[in-house]
Amino acid sequence: MTGLRHIKKQRIHEAISTAAISLFLERGFGEVSVAEVAAAAEVSKPTLFKYFATKEDLVLHRIADHQGEAARVVRGRQPGEEPLEALERHFLAGLERHDPVTGLNDHPEVLGYHRMVFSTPSLAARVSHYVAVDEEALAEALMESTDELTARLVAGQVLVVQRVLAHRNWRRLAEGETAAQVHPAAVHAAERAFALLRHGLDAG
Repeated sequence: MTGLRHIKKQRIHEAISTAAISLFLERGFGEVSVAEVAAAAEVSKPTLFKYFATKEDLVLHRIADHQGEAARVVRGRQPGEEPLEALERHFLAGLERHDPVTGLNDHPEVLGYHRMVFSTPSLAARVSHYVAVDEEALAEALMESTDELTARLVAGQVLVVQRVLAHRNWRRLAEGETAAQVHPAAVHAAERAFALLRHGLDAG
């Protein structure tokens, strides 16, 4: 029964999320009420708030799914692999599979989703909060193999690099290029960015 309840909760969660994203992309985040999302998902408002604490969470849970990812990559790296090598390998793998978190995904819904997040102040502010949490988690993972100051400096720089690369990729796609067209340049930019992290401006 526990398994069935979990499956049911997952289905309700997904139904609410799908209804919300669809309405927001169609009409705009600010033009859709929580009540309209609940009606579209065929749940009550109290039920919706059991799954999503705020209206912003209806959108950003897709980003929250990646919460702590950089820290997990560092802790799960291969024997003898440096943290920056592991993080670069992970980002390049994301580009290869067109993971939306890298910005290199040209599906219309993904492009619209990123446009909505980047252009809506309340969503952009919440993303900044997620980044801050990720930065702290990554710093803690790095502290397992280096000093506290180095860990915090590197964590901040890594998160900025990933954000800049993803936004750069999305902008090129939003301007009409395909993911396949952008991929080689995205890989080159990522490799250059991580070289800069390792060696500073001399690597540029």
